[in-house]
Amino acid sequence: MFHRLGSDDERFKTLHFQRGLNLVLAERERRSTDTDSRNGTGKTSMVELLHFLLGATTQRTSVWAHKALTRHTFELLMDWPGRHDLVKIRRGPANPKVFLQPDVTRRSREEQLWADEFAGDVSLKEWQWAIERDLYRVPSPESPVSGRTMLSFAIRRGLDGLLSPIASHARQSAQDAMVNLSHLFGLDVGLAEQYRTLATQDSTRRKLVQATKDPVWGKIVGRSAELRGEIGAVEQRVRELQEQVKEFRVLPEYENIRAEADELEQEIRRLRDQDTVDRHNLLEMREATADVAEPDGRYLEEAYEQLGVLMGQEVRRRFEDVRAFHQTVVRNRERQLRDEVARVEERLAERAGERERLGERQSALLTMLSEGGALDALTALQHVLAQEQARLEALRHRFQAAQTLEASRREIEGKRIELETATAEDLEYRASLTYEANRLFNVYARRLYSDARTPYLAFNPGKQKIQIEAHIDTDSSRGVHNMVIFCFDLALAVIAHRDRRGPDFLVHDSHLYDGVDARQLAAALALGAEVAEEEGMQYIVTMNSDDLTKAESEGFSPAGHVLEPHLTDQPDGGLFGFRF
Repeated sequence: MFHRLGSDDERFKTLHFQRGLNLVLAERERRSTDTDSRNGTGKTSMVELLHFLLGATTQRTSVWAHKALTRHTFELLMDWPGRHDLVKIRRGPANPKVFLQPDVTRRSREEQLWADEFAGDVSLKEWQWAIERDLYRVPSPESPVSGRTMLSFAIRRGLDGLLSPIASHARQSAQDAMVNLSHLFGLDVGLAEQYRTLATQDSTRRKLVQATKDPVWGKIVGRSAELRGEIGAVEQRVRELQEQVKEFRVLPEYENIRAEADELEQEIRRLRDQDTVDRHNLLEMREATADVAEPDGRYLEEAYEQLGVLMGQEVRRRFEDVRAFHQTVVRNRERQLRDEVARVEERLAERAGERERLGERQSALLTMLSEGGALDALTALQHVLAQEQARLEALRHRFQAAQTLEASRREIEGKRIELETATAEDLEYRASLTYEANRLFNVYARRLYSDARTPYLAFNPGKQKIQIEAHIDTDSSRGVHNMVIFCFDLALAVIAHRDRRGPDFLVHDSHLYDGVDARQLAAALALGAEVAEEEGMQYIVTMNSDDLTKAESEGFSPAGHVLEPHLTDQPDGGLFGFRF
């Protein structure tokens, strides 16, 4: 139970709690004007302050980030399981640590022996684990349940916490809520955790399936049909590269051999060029040889006869000398041409033989080069092979992942069917627990609505989660919805407290009673006071004074339940003593 809520700020309205029903009242003063409001009196802030002192994490957007509060500390005095003295909890927004006196996070035998002497700052994580361990009897830090989540069922936070009986806030998954509610009701937490694991896997699967349809992410995730074809092509490429590496011969003199082959190629080209010139010259010389002929002197005699001149002997003798000279010149020219043709033909023949020899050598060198290569060429080839093998391995992993993804839906569905069966058997085994929870809910709801409604709290196995349904026949009004939450929370708190799986307090913000008819409002407050007294618990409610007046008109007596001081709508009348 809580005993005192205070602060080192003297303006703060210190609250002293008691066993049973505690009403934290916000009043409208007579001097208030139409512009004054009780919305800022601190009713909801009190709920947030309890969460803050009981290990809630702070955010920059929260009320605790306000500079008006950062220089102050707040304090809660409360009972602690297994201890006769009270525990003092002190925490400030500017300090990441929590001060405890005594330090209840110490649990070894020696630490317990001297626990009263220990007091000091502890980390938020240590404090949260102490709450789980002592207030909720969580067996180990590895347990899937969360003390902070379970506290949000015991101390509902504003409108966000009143959307559903089985959810402590709007963003909470149904599976996460079931894990923590299973612990509080005494059900099998392991089965609830399996539901949460399957929900996480299915959510991931759906995201990956969606990603395969994206043009960018699809290349990372892939589909098995497309990957199968790509793997086949890469496997063929790898086999070809492996065969090339296997047949590759490293030539130590590779560069020298290649240089010699290049020189031979140049020499062969030079010889061919020379052959072209010689063949052209040879053709001209053969044509010149065919044109060589001795001079014919008969035309001179005909010329002399036509002129009527007698060719004398002296003339004839000289002409014969000239003819003989020309015949000698012609024969010499003919002989020289034949000799030159012979030499050219001889050179052509010699070069033909040289080209044949060089060609044979070049062919041998090229064969060597085609069958082998340099060491760096082999290294480069092996590097390409390694890249392709790595690519193939990556494709196989993607293919395996794609197949797993495509089969995961059936696998998850199969596990859900098995889990549904196991849950049904477990609920049958724990029928006494679920019966008592339903009985309490039914009794509480009938206290509010007599027999005009048919209330029940049902526990059923499902494929998605353990289905917990709190129901009161209703016209879907907000007031009845809120009273479903009231009955659910009260039944949950009683069952958890009886079996020492939960604390001895329950806190409701005034929003819970918004829209509730005066008769049900009075009945709920009376029921809360009665149950808290019978069970040795504490029920704390923040409420506007006019709502209390409505309850009084229906016979509820607030005597002994209203805490002092009252909060008011004046600037200095709120919980913190000032507006910020």
